[in-house]
Amino acid sequence: MAVKCARMFIVLLIVAISMFAIAMANKNCNGTTTTAGNWNSTTTAANWNHTNTDVNYWGFWNKNATKGPNKIVVGGPSGNWRFGYNYTDWAIKNGPFYLNDVLVFKYDPPNGTTFPHSVYLLPNFWSFQNCDLTRAKKIGEVTQGGGQGFEFVLKRWQPYFFACGEHNGIHCKTGLMKFAVWPLIRWFN
Repeated sequence: MAVKCARMFIVLLIVAISMFAIAMANKNCNGTTTTAGNWNSTTTAANWNHTNTDVNYWGFWNKNATKGPNKIVVGGPSGNWRFGYNYTDWAIKNGPFYLNDVLVFKYDPPNGTTFPHSVYLLPNFWSFQNCDLTRAKKIGEVTQGGGQGFEFVLKRWQPYFFACGEHNGIHCKTGLMKFAVWPLIRWFN
C-alpha cells in the first residue's frame, strides 16, 4: 500500500511539475544587449514574453491573457483551416489557451476549386499522432466553416486534439491539419 501511494505521489508530482513547466514556458527568451546611460556598461535583459508596448516587470504579458474568454481564429486572423499549414506550430506560437476560450474554425465550403475540410475531435494522443479517426468525433461538417465559421468552446481542463478528417485522414497525415491544446485555468478571474 505504501509503495502504491508513493508511486501515485511521484506521478502527481511529475504531472504538476510538467504542467508548471508548460505554463511558464517562454518562447521569447532571447537576450538583448543595451548600454546603460553614461556608465558605459552593458547589461543583458531577456525578453520574457513582454510586448514592445506593454511591459509588466512583475510577471509577463501574454497576448491571450485577458480577463475573459478569448475568441481565437484557428490559423490566425487572415488564415483559414487549410491544407499544408502547420497548425501544431500555430498552436504553440499562439498559446497558451485558457478554459472557456472559443476556437473559431473557418474554411471554404466545398466547390470545384477547393478541397472540402471538416474538423474532428480525436480521443487521445495516440489517435492524434497517427491521425486515426476511427474513434474521433466529427465536430465540424464540411459546410460549417463558411462565413463566420463555427465555434468550439474549451470547456474542460483536458487535452483537446483537433484534426481534419477529409480524404480518410490524408489532410491530417500529410497536410499538417492537426493541433492539440490543453487549456489553462485563469487564476486572475
